Amino acid sequence: MFSAIARVFRTPDLRRKIAFTLAIIALYRLGAHIPAPFVDFPNVQSCLKQSAGTEGLLSLVNLFSGGALLQLSIFALGVMPYITATIIVQLLRVVIPHFETLYKEGQAGQSRLTQYTRYLTIALALLQSTTLVTVARSGQLFGTTGIPECEQLLTNDVWWAQLLMIITLTAGTGLIMWFAELVTEKGIGNGMSILIFTSIAAAFPASMWAIWQTKGFEVFLLVLGVGILVVALVVFVEQSQRRIPVQYAKRMVGRRTYGGTNTYIPIKVNMAGVVPVIFASSLLYIPALIAQFNQPQAGQDAPGWVAWVSQYLTKGDHPLYMFIYFLLIVGFTYFYVAITFNPVEVADNMKKYGGFIPGIRAGRPTAEYLDYVLTRITLAGALYLGFIALLPLIALAAVGANQNFPFGGASILIIVGVGLETVKQIDAQLQQRHYEGLLR
Repeated sequence: MFSAIARVFRTPDLRRKIAFTLAIIALYRLGAHIPAPFVDFPNVQSCLKQSAGTEGLLSLVNLFSGGALLQLSIFALGVMPYITATIIVQLLRVVIPHFETLYKEGQAGQSRLTQYTRYLTIALALLQSTTLVTVARSGQLFGTTGIPECEQLLTNDVWWAQLLMIITLTAGTGLIMWFAELVTEKGIGNGMSILIFTSIAAAFPASMWAIWQTKGFEVFLLVLGVGILVVALVVFVEQSQRRIPVQYAKRMVGRRTYGGTNTYIPIKVNMAGVVPVIFASSLLYIPALIAQFNQPQAGQDAPGWVAWVSQYLTKGDHPLYMFIYFLLIVGFTYFYVAITFNPVEVADNMKKYGGFIPGIRAGRPTAEYLDYVLTRITLAGALYLGFIALLPLIALAAVGANQNFPFGGASILIIVGVGLETVKQIDAQLQQRHYEGLLR
């Protein structure tokens, strides 16, 4: 293992790519700690110490930004606008035929879709930065009341100061997107995935240290042991797949013989990835956001629905919240898999090139069989996603950790997934040069 790592740094091209990636990561983390204009940095730091953070979607955005959101830095929005834009463009392929046509056109069509994603990212960044500045100006960013520092997060709240903050946050998102493309082009791994990995990994030491300080060394060791088991489970499931055998009949084209090969269709247990967790968190945050803007004046009673939402749908440690969250994740898993894997299209492509599943007739029976397998294997993936997503909420109730609990939810799925993919890319590049990879 150590000799393989040494070969990585002895290979000049690979060494340059890794050094370039680390340099971009350093710049990204530096920007996450530079405050935006007109932000009262001492008050923000004081609020971070006095408050327990945020819940729901804001907690997820803060996690993906590496803590930059609650610090109101120039990279406060992080990669969340790009993630949202990418998901929207994927969903629009189902609704807009032009997008599906572009997707099937190959490299040229993919470039057009990437350009649309960039434009949508800037538009979403503009919308989200306006919302963030408005919430910070109202003093509701940390969800605390009665703390003077948390109600005075900006040094100047005139319109032109707010406009400058919005432009700065939007430009920060554009710069992050450029960083990601540079890493993809000149570094190692997928740039946006690497930046997401960096943001989440940056919160791990602080989360573990907080558990040690508040709960003691015994609980810290328990959480560390559970974390190792969870990582092993995630690696096992993420690498698991159902391989459906496919045979291609021989056919003569001129004097050449094509086909006659055996292959398989890999269907992963978790085909949806982390997207259902993001969907469920976003949807559950909507009632809490509406209730937040309908709070009663001083001396008045809150409406019944506002009180109900505040009691059951704002705190992650309530059983009803956990149950609804779990059901949403299972439902969104089936929804996302249904729009990303089309059994009819796969069956038609197999039939076009003379492929068939042994024992299954080509055409409609093949599509029905693929749908049968996909439905049942997605159930296991949905239950797995729901269990992993509930781990931070269980820790919130049992250990007293916040929703950024490191070993669970979207964080551990992204950390393991990006880590595995990056190691595979390094291994492939090593095998091109040394005939022996990083993994044996």
